[in-house]
Amino acid sequence: MFIGYARVSTTDQKLDAQLDALTAAGCQVIYREKLSGKSTDRPELQRLLLQIRPGEVMVVTALDRLARSAVDLLTLVRQLRERGAHIRSLREPWCDTATPMGEFLVTILAGVAQLERGLIHERADAGRKAAKSRGVRFGPKPKLSPFQRAEARRMLDDGRTCREVAAFFGVSHSTISRLEQ
Repeated sequence: MFIGYARVSTTDQKLDAQLDALTAAGCQVIYREKLSGKSTDRPELQRLLLQIRPGEVMVVTALDRLARSAVDLLTLVRQLRERGAHIRSLREPWCDTATPMGEFLVTILAGVAQLERGLIHERADAGRKAAKSRGVRFGPKPKLSPFQRAEARRMLDDGRTCREVAAFFGVSHSTISRLEQ
């Protein structure tokens, strides 16, 4: 029996494409979640792992729907093997842990995927640092212009309260209180 598992990271994302692919692959039961893949402590995944029986195959559209780290993926492979079940991925046809070669390839390629994610994070961090060194500001646009910030500080120095200054500029109390730091 094929048991499907579909996951998206946020509640505003849709599971439709995964559900269609899993149904087309012959999955009679499909567990679905809208949670981050950073942890394997997901209610539907845990329920699937408890209910899967020997000889059954857990089918995912892609391995990244199942786990984000090599350690988590290999732990899931081991848990399923201990229960006599296997994993098959639709996007990665080499991923079929029912065979020794398939399990070997999952082990190797899970490590490669984790390396790739690490390199992406390194490049993104380097890009952010370079942008900051060029003066690029991240985050939301400041509520007050430099002139307004200076004026607000002057008003505070003249004895006005944060609430009065905030009301004058039409911003929150916390925007003005951050100026005092």
